[in-house]
Amino acid sequence: MTNPGSMPLRVVLVDDHEMVVAGLKAMLAPFRGRVRVVGEAIGADHAMSIVAGLDPDLVLCDVRMQGASGLDLCRVLRERDPDRKVVLLSVYDDEQYLFQALRAGASGYLLKKISGEELVRQLELAAAGVTVIDTALAGRAVDTAARLQSKEFWPGARHGLTHRESEVLSLMVSGLSNRGIATRLVVSDETVKSHVRSIYRKLGVNDRTGAVATALREGIFH
Repeated sequence: MTNPGSMPLRVVLVDDHEMVVAGLKAMLAPFRGRVRVVGEAIGADHAMSIVAGLDPDLVLCDVRMQGASGLDLCRVLRERDPDRKVVLLSVYDDEQYLFQALRAGASGYLLKKISGEELVRQLELAAAGVTVIDTALAGRAVDTAARLQSKEFWPGARHGLTHRESEVLSLMVSGLSNRGIATRLVVSDETVKSHVRSIYRKLGVNDRTGAVATALREGIFH
């Protein structure tokens, strides 16, 4: 797929880590004829002025950043310009983040493990008005939406746990380490750590022992 008029997409990259921005630029560099990085911003606050000044075809932004998040940035950009296309990029393969992204008006939610070729293809689709979502995550999201619609909840849902957090907690109860959980779910160690922190917060505990005890005491898992 090529951009209308054979002009490359003008993209602004937003992340709170310079190394991530540099990595994305390097990933997109071989596709200059299709995508051109016209600007970059470190953090959401800096992004506002960059996007306003450059008026890119698309903003590619990380979901989680220090200070204002990518979700916050997406909402503000869309409020200022309802036609602004924002694609969120994340390490978190959690359908709840996807739902939040779509509610914020994002044109897509992609995972950072994506290849350069596929990223370019998805950005072109987003620029053409297609909502782009990581395939595996989209499948889980459909299942989650169906369960919610039919009022069929997963263990821990009433405690605010997402489906993925419920899976992680189940494996914690089974005695798996963070590394073991990452291997079982085919995700990164950092992703598991993020889910574990969220589980602690939602269950009101400070450590793994407390989380497992609460899961057993509350009957989330037996």
